[in-house]
Amino acid sequence: MENTFDILVIGSGPGGYVAAIKGAQGGKKVALVEKSELGGICLNWGCIPTKALLKSAELLDDLKHAAQFGIQTGAVSADFAKIMNRSRDVARQNSNGVQFLMKKHKVEVLKGQAKILAKGLVEITTPEGGKQTVKAGAVIVATGASPRQFPQYPIDGKTFVTYRQTLALEAQPKKLLIIGAGAIGVEFAYFFNALGTEVHLVEMLPQLLPIEDEEIAKGLLASFKKQGIHCYVGTQVAETKAGKSGVAARLVDAQKQETKITVDQVLVAVGMVPNSKDLGLEAAGVKTDERSFIQVNGHQETSVQGVYAIGDVAGRQLLAHKASAEAEAAVAHILGLAVQGVDYGQIPGCTYCQPQVASIGFTEKACREKKLDFKIGRFPFSASGKARAIGHTEGLVKLIFGAKYGELLGAHILGCDATELLAELGLAMKLEATYEEVMGTVHAHPTLSESVMEAAADSHGLSPHI
Repeated sequence: MENTFDILVIGSGPGGYVAAIKGAQGGKKVALVEKSELGGICLNWGCIPTKALLKSAELLDDLKHAAQFGIQTGAVSADFAKIMNRSRDVARQNSNGVQFLMKKHKVEVLKGQAKILAKGLVEITTPEGGKQTVKAGAVIVATGASPRQFPQYPIDGKTFVTYRQTLALEAQPKKLLIIGAGAIGVEFAYFFNALGTEVHLVEMLPQLLPIEDEEIAKGLLASFKKQGIHCYVGTQVAETKAGKSGVAARLVDAQKQETKITVDQVLVAVGMVPNSKDLGLEAAGVKTDERSFIQVNGHQETSVQGVYAIGDVAGRQLLAHKASAEAEAAVAHILGLAVQGVDYGQIPGCTYCQPQVASIGFTEKACREKKLDFKIGRFPFSASGKARAIGHTEGLVKLIFGAKYGELLGAHILGCDATELLAELGLAMKLEATYEEVMGTVHAHPTLSESVMEAAADSHGLSPHI
């Protein structure tokens, strides 16, 4: 059977389904190919279900500290099975939402595995093994990425797991080793620790969340240690050995000091690899880099005209909102609209542990490496009336401005609702706002967002509250 479409999208994550909708809104006949659940990894096994888990952990933590707010609750405990089931329910609701959007925008959903045969020609193998050939004026590859596999950590779904197996656990581990302290590792460390698991979090690089600002990372490390999470930075997992009593691990730090621990389970959260295999890319002439990420230009077009790649499979920041932004850029190019591509310097990064971490733009270290002339403003949440009122005084807002023109170079937040507070600073950076404009914007009182205004003022010694 042969079908013809203006745009064929392969993969239905936040990049793929947004591309499909944008194409349909542009008046094109669009098909979306998906071999698994609609919504991709993010909605089904990533962003959304993990946030559901984290909400349960936050609520449990709040209840444990309810007495300081004058609320007597008695003993509280977590039902691990119900927490996990709620997470899966939330994921299903979001996946159903994508299905509704496809119907609303008249996007045809094709179930199966796609393979590019040539420019504008794609073969789809259905779950039943049947094959159909689809013609398309433009093809958008949005197949995402998967956890990196290591031979020394054999993923079996029981002893050694990735984030995906973790989201389907039936029993809570009593002791857990997490290898890798990027966003995935840090979020699961917070979640399991809050539920009472003994957590050991190991990061080979010198700080938690290695891509974040050093000062923010140090603050998170201090908070995690206070919460009881065993953190090892600048440390490698030299050896793991599975046995009847669990997994024995030997950790070695930069000073060659060893720590030996035994855990029930090991969560491997080190790196991702693009889902670029078995797509027929090489035969079709689509170029990839040395790490197998698809190479694209500023409009997300690959080495083959009419074939685009967006999201994790196209490299750079492996973030859902970056994928959606690239989807809009790719479709705009297909539609012939004169818009620029994605500005990767303005992609926000968010980590949803508690305290949360959120950032955009340059870190202080990056500014120094680039030899920029800059000023830094800080405002601790301990000086915020709203933060005291809600009992979340950990962390700070840290803003970096250019010294000559006062433009925002970077924003870094550690604390309650940091991921929500960041949007204002993303807009400020987009509009090239200066410290004076951020400082001069009247912020409602009392709010946590006042800390943004105060940090801007502090960059020039003008904050009235510190």
